[in-house]
Amino acid sequence: MIQVLEHTPQEGPYAVGAALGAAGLPTRVCRTWAGDRVPDTVDDMVALVVTGEPLSAAEDVLGSGAELALLRAALDAEVPVLGVCLGAHLLAVAAGGVARPGTGAQIGWGDVRVTAAAHSDPLFAALPERLRVPHWHDGSSVDLPARATVLASCDHHPAQAFRIGASAWGIHFHWEEDEEGQQDMAVAMEPLALAALTRHRDAVLKCFAAFVAEQAEQTATRAFFTRRAATWEERFADDAPRYAAAAERMALRPGQRVLDLGCGTGRVLPALRAQVGDGGIVVGVDLTPAMLTAALCEGRAGDGSLLLADACRLPLPAGAVDGVFSAGLINHLPDPAAALREWARVTTSGGVLLLFHPSGRAERAARHGRPLDPDDPMAEENLRPALLAAGWHLTYYEDAAHHFLAHAARQSG
Repeated sequence: MIQVLEHTPQEGPYAVGAALGAAGLPTRVCRTWAGDRVPDTVDDMVALVVTGEPLSAAEDVLGSGAELALLRAALDAEVPVLGVCLGAHLLAVAAGGVARPGTGAQIGWGDVRVTAAAHSDPLFAALPERLRVPHWHDGSSVDLPARATVLASCDHHPAQAFRIGASAWGIHFHWEEDEEGQQDMAVAMEPLALAALTRHRDAVLKCFAAFVAEQAEQTATRAFFTRRAATWEERFADDAPRYAAAAERMALRPGQRVLDLGCGTGRVLPALRAQVGDGGIVVGVDLTPAMLTAALCEGRAGDGSLLLADACRLPLPAGAVDGVFSAGLINHLPDPAAALREWARVTTSGGVLLLFHPSGRAERAARHGRPLDPDDPMAEENLRPALLAAGWHLTYYEDAAHHFLAHAARQSG
């Protein structure tokens, strides 16, 4: 779900909403102007859009604590963000910037310069060097945080468009406005400028919608785990002996190379290190930066390297490792079969795969109040052929009362 924060009925998502709808992405609107409660987590969001407000006064930023908290959560979890006018100010402040009061209203059409950095931006790369855009604000501005990248500027307001990190964009001008929106703003029409702007705007918003759609599965995973990372180890501390016992079943040898995919806080890394010794290589891979930070806090970097990466697109050559350990990850992946193929690609012939969970399938289903799912990728009748098709041979399968374990060997060829 894409969350829209709307500050006034005169400042809707307009073209942004149309682009997201055309891409088949559902939106949910929080009308802050009508008293709607701002969400306190990004758990179910694949993107966050924050609209503007009449004249976008800097003091409005100071009274937006709930929105700033939500934006910080989105930045932490790398949820894609698009902030317009006041939304851009809020984004910048949430990232560590400072809002400045207005020195005079800027209303009407004006030119902005697209920076060299925009040429490699996922959204702005195809824009011309100059763009004529509508403004409607009181002259408020922001001092951007150090990690921001300026994408467009003008003489009076250097931060007309910017990116924070890899997935959050702020736009100070109002190019989301269609003809109806400009009438609401009482900005004089410039038909030729509007036609040119519409063409470029629609291309950028199409890129944003595609970016959101492509990242949706990863975004949902990061959003879910980011908020839980700090307490993850504490919540599941009793599982550590089970992880260690499962790792022993891999029977790795000193000097070998092993991955822990979806490593979380890295609780199995010490056991893997004990098997491969100081001469071996242990790498924990996770998609959520907050989880790897928690692993560092637990001292797990001493047991193995920590790698931020997508477990389904590993930045490793073929045959790079001798073993793969994965606990509870398969059920969270959009395409388990593709993941098993990728894990086979990076594993040498004869290497081992161990899929583990500290709870059996029936135990997990009962805990969530549902029956066993016949389509569960971890059910033996589904897992065995999937492994075979991916290049693995299932050597043994255990779906016990208090643990799940599947052991497979990498086939040659």
